[in-house]
Amino acid sequence: MSEPTSTRRRILDAAARLLEEHGREGVTTRAVSHAAGVQPPTIYRQFTDMNGLLEAVAAHGFDTYLARKHGAALSDDPVQDLRNGWDMHIEFGLTHPAHYQLMYGRRVPGETSPAAQRSADRLHLLVERIAAAGRLTVTVETAAAMIHSAGSGLTLHLIGVHPDERDPELPGRLREAVLGAVTGEAPPAAPGYTQHATALKAALDQTDDLLTAGERALLGELLDRLGGSRGGRRPSSAAPAADDGGAETNAC
Repeated sequence: MSEPTSTRRRILDAAARLLEEHGREGVTTRAVSHAAGVQPPTIYRQFTDMNGLLEAVAAHGFDTYLARKHGAALSDDPVQDLRNGWDMHIEFGLTHPAHYQLMYGRRVPGETSPAAQRSADRLHLLVERIAAAGRLTVTVETAAAMIHSAGSGLTLHLIGVHPDERDPELPGRLREAVLGAVTGEAPPAAPGYTQHATALKAALDQTDDLLTAGERALLGELLDRLGGSRGGRRPSSAAPAADDGGAETNAC
């Protein structure tokens, strides 16, 4: 490895660590130069400015992911492959929120970061496979835009919610709703009682003279559980599990 390459990698690694540990505000010229063992002018020679460094950090993280996660061939089911991509996208965002916000949370109209563009290209490929299989009811461009908007919006929303307060079923529900909209394949129907439970929960505030505060709280919790049911047991975790290596984003 040549010295310029070694120096660039040290700077990238240092900036990535600072981003993970302290967020965007922690990635300063002084902090990066100290962590990488270089002088501040070296950073600018390698990356032009701090925005260039941050773009390189985001792109480097995504490239590392692609090398690890996409070596295996895609399956024979393009819709399932897209499901898997959605799940990994959400997982990456929740595992690496600072990286994710760097890629998707500071958008400028007409500009796309290199990492986000790679992600968009991958999503386009996955959607094209669904179209080629005759399972797409809208254009590839419309489907990709719907999936990206829903996936990135959901991830940014979940990043802003305390882990203990996240709805563990929300990513799967939104995923199936969007896939149903672009493929015409309806998601599994909820049991009929969920609608009644949701309607009764909405009317709880009108029962002040019938129920005590404790009774309303208990009934509200039970109705939430019934209203959120999809016929299976509710997951106990509040967010998708993270792997030790730091799961990276797929392409939603």
